[in-house]
Formats: sequence, structure tokens, C-alpha cells
Amino acid sequence: MKIDRIQLDHGAGGRATHELVARAFLPALANPILAELNDAAAITLQGLRLAMTTDSYVVDPIFFPGGDIGSLAIHGTVNDLAMRGARPLYVSVGFILEEGLEIADLERIVQSLAAAAREAGVQVVTADTKVVPRGKADKIFINTSGVGVIPPGVEIAGQNARVGDRVLINGPMGDHGVAVLSRREGLSFQTELKSDSAALNGLVAAMLEASGKVHVLRDPTRGGVATSLNEIARQSEVGIRLEESRLPVREAVTAACEILGLDPLYVANEGKVLAFVAPEDGEKVLAVMRSHPLGREARIIGEVVGDHPGRVVLETGIGGTRIVDMLSGEQLPRIC
Repeated sequence: MKIDRIQLDHGAGGRATHELVARAFLPALANPILAELNDAAAITLQGLRLAMTTDSYVVDPIFFPGGDIGSLAIHGTVNDLAMRGARPLYVSVGFILEEGLEIADLERIVQSLAAAAREAGVQVVTADTKVVPRGKADKIFINTSGVGVIPPGVEIAGQNARVGDRVLINGPMGDHGVAVLSRREGLSFQTELKSDSAALNGLVAAMLEASGKVHVLRDPTRGGVATSLNEIARQSEVGIRLEESRLPVREAVTAACEILGLDPLYVANEGKVLAFVAPEDGEKVLAVMRSHPLGREARIIGEVVGDHPGRVVLETGIGGTRIVDMLSGEQLPRIC
């Protein structure tokens, strides 16, 4: 069915987003670099390989357990560059401010953004500010662009998954989405749950130093792990098999998802990386991940298979299988 107006589903990162991109953007902007549809574009300029990305952040609320819109903007930008194996260097920031935003909140956000940039080792080298009338935005939106350098010999992209690759993740799924939702809806849990928002470039650098056989990296943000894996399966024209017993999820996230009717596989993350690694290096990369503060709970959760190309299948704990499809609609709007 053809939809003639933008809906929240179009911002979910799932099927509706892909259909919108294919309908409204790719035909007008088509070029080989954009057509790859990776988290960051790989560009060769005078012999130097660069990664470039852009993103916008509209998270609600702007302060949440474990972070805020400022640190999130840096982490998301840095992570998109790192997913191409790049060393992030420079970031631009654009602030869209709503009339009435408290300057104290703006200062807190900017300080958080600056601290996240210093920790990630990137510089904010250009910025812009616009103000819109009260009611024309929601406190603050942030747009970023990022540039990094891809080291020689590094070829990481969503279309590079190979049959036999092990699929790794650096920790539990769904922390960010449930943490943001808990603050938005006033939910409380027996254990404190925080967003996993973090810059992953240090972890990725350690992984790439340990192995030259990392084929794909992807940070599963909007749409969660399931949507990201479906994107990779389609880009690489391979099948992916997951093992339910290996999927890491915190007890509080599981409980919240059961109450709210959500599936942790589709809940957003902001500090997680999915890595596709050649089978002979899977355990080595796993060990490196576990030795890093952001990968102590890393696991191998599945593998790439030659069957059912373009699809993700989950082996359940009771011995059955089910298809894990791409997220179609919006589970949690304005999560990043």
C-alpha cells in the first residue's frame, strides 16, 4: 500500500525506513558510494581513504539514565565511522534549539558533548546554531557529521559477510532503548538500568589489531540487533543463523520487554557492535573483546550460512526455529 505522508514508522530504521529511502532519496541522489547503504561512506581522496557519516539526534527525553543527547550525538557519530574500520578524527555539530530551552540545560548538554568528544579522541571543528519558535521543535535536536581515516588494508562493509563467519556482539542487547523508555514513561526497576551509550572506536581498533579477518561491523541502533542483521544478510546475500541461548539480555531488560510486549532483538542499542569474523579468528577476536572494558560480556551469537540468503533465522531454546524479520514499524519512537 502506497503511503503519501510521513509516519513515525519511517524513522524506525526498519522496513518502512528502507522503503522511504528507496522511494524518495536513492532515485534522486543515486551514486555508487551512497548505494552501498553502510553506516559511513568510504571515500578515496588523493590516495587517502576516508570515512564520512552524518546523523541527527532527536531523543526524548534529552537526559536519560547513562547519558544525554549531547554525549549520544558524539557516540553515535564516532561509532558509525568505526563501523568502517576508520579512526574517527573530526566532527561537526549543528544545534536546533527551541525557544524556551533553559540555558542551564544547553550548557549541561554541550559540556557532556565536549567530554564525550575528548574521551573518544575526536575534535569538534565546526558548529552551527539555529533557534525555532516555541512549539516548533522539542527542546533541542542535534545534527552531526564525522570524518575519519581508514587504515590501509581495512575493507569492512555490510556486503562483506561470508559463509562460515562467526557473529559476535560485545554485550547485552536493549539497554539503551529500555533505559530511555523507563525515564520517558516513569518506569522503575529493582536494579538500576543505564543506557549503554559509548564510543566504540577503541574497542574496534583492538579487534582490528588482533585480526585482519573482520569482515563486517555494525552498531545495532534503531531497530536493534534483528534489523541490523537483516540489513547485512541482504547486503551480502547470505543467511544468518542465531542461537537463542547465546543472546545476551539483562534481566531488567527482559522483564521490561515482557511487560511492554517488546522483543529485545528489536530494541535500540548505542554501545553495541556486531562483528562478522572469519571462523578461524572468531575465538581470538572474542578474547580481545572480553579484555576491553566495553566488551567484557561479549559472546558469539551465531554464524553466516549459505541457506536462506537474505534471511535471519533463530534456533530457539526448545529446539525449533523461527524467522527473525526486519522491524516493520516503530517500537520506540525518538530513541536516538
